[in-house]
Amino acid sequence: MPSPASAPPAPSNLRRVVTASLIGTTIEWYDFFLYGSAAALVFDKLFFPESDPLVGTLLAFLTYAVGFVARPVGALVFGHYGDRLGRKKLLVISLLLMGGATFAIGLLPTHAQLGSAAAVLLTVLRLVQGFALGGEWGGAVLLVSEHGDARRRGFWASWPQTGAPAGQLLATAVLAVLTAVLSEDAFLSWGWRVPFLLSGVLVLVGLWIRLSVDESPVFKAALAKAEARRAAEKAGAAEAETMPLLTVLRHHWRDVLIAMGARMAENISYYVITAFVLVYGTKHLDMDRQTVLNAVLIASAVHFAAIPVWGALSDRWGRKPVYLLGAAGVGLWAFPFFWLIDTESFGAVLLAVTVGLVLHGAMYAPQAAFFSELFATRVRYSGASIGAQFSSVVAGAPAPLIATALLADFGGSAPVSLYVIAAALLTMLAVGVAKETRMRDLERIGEPGEPGKPEGPGRVPLPRDTSSADGR
Repeated sequence: MPSPASAPPAPSNLRRVVTASLIGTTIEWYDFFLYGSAAALVFDKLFFPESDPLVGTLLAFLTYAVGFVARPVGALVFGHYGDRLGRKKLLVISLLLMGGATFAIGLLPTHAQLGSAAAVLLTVLRLVQGFALGGEWGGAVLLVSEHGDARRRGFWASWPQTGAPAGQLLATAVLAVLTAVLSEDAFLSWGWRVPFLLSGVLVLVGLWIRLSVDESPVFKAALAKAEARRAAEKAGAAEAETMPLLTVLRHHWRDVLIAMGARMAENISYYVITAFVLVYGTKHLDMDRQTVLNAVLIASAVHFAAIPVWGALSDRWGRKPVYLLGAAGVGLWAFPFFWLIDTESFGAVLLAVTVGLVLHGAMYAPQAAFFSELFATRVRYSGASIGAQFSSVVAGAPAPLIATALLADFGGSAPVSLYVIAAALLTMLAVGVAKETRMRDLERIGEPGEPGKPEGPGRVPLPRDTSSADGR
């Protein structure tokens, strides 16, 4: 019989948790991606006007990358307290931080009004965005993974992942409407502020829904064991509990490296397909901005629908086969992607971006369940967040910068395609050496003798008296 924490939850409760996680992640990704789109389209003119167009874009993307640098810090802080205090509390804090920073960007004076200090303020707010997002992802996917049962964990945990394309869809849609109804002068003057200010309303909605859900039952069970352990510590019957970060580095270092490698192709390909494509289409090919935005908009809708399908397939086929299919797919699609865009035909551009995002979804969908199943409960927030967010510093953060620099140096897309292929090979290697995690019991991960989790490098078994009491 399953334990109370691992028993399948009531469908209505699980749907409420999934809805809360999805809406929260959608708002956070809307805020984060909105900045990326604005960096590609207008921030070079508003905050770096003294540079030539391509250099201005590079500088705008540099502030974009700063947000990624802050994400590992967010992962460490939110992971530590999320493993100690719970997933729900930290998710509320992350949503407030992200929404507040995004709203403040909408109020920022530009270079024309404040000079270079405007760019400094923009960078600071981007750091806050990155810090918040670094803590958001792990908590959102764990809340769903730990509520659901193992049989359909891949499907349910993939829904918070749809927050990324939903956020991209929402951000792109708002920008597309504004650029369609406003003149370029009006958009540069005040129109670009509207989608940032809209974030304030979205955050209030997200908080109302997120506050209505319960803490993860798996975490509650682990916390109860930890409290019993602390009582034993005071009585001198047990050793002090190790910090989650130290436990991750000592017992899950191999899993962290696997997660980081798995993120390389997923992260790099996504930002090339959705952010760099705006630069490539509008500045290199001189395509109409609306044409490229509409292609990303439609493709993001398809991406949203594809992710739960891939998540369900990972429950049937396993996490590894689906993930490897996605990594190989984006590598093979790298050259055709740019060949299609070079035609400057809307249909071809739409096909290029849509196929790229569907293949990306094969990696992104099982990622939530896959990473959750790698780590023990009392270090799961830290482990999943560190693995996911530390890789973003070398993957997603510099991806638009590297792609733009390669385009400037070589004047063509071939080096960018090779860059994506190299990332795909690295991800295939990382996922290839991992063990299949489907159907693992999230309560028992890390306990000595757990079926399907043999000892080995990076899997140092913990003594029974130091693991069973706290859920590790």
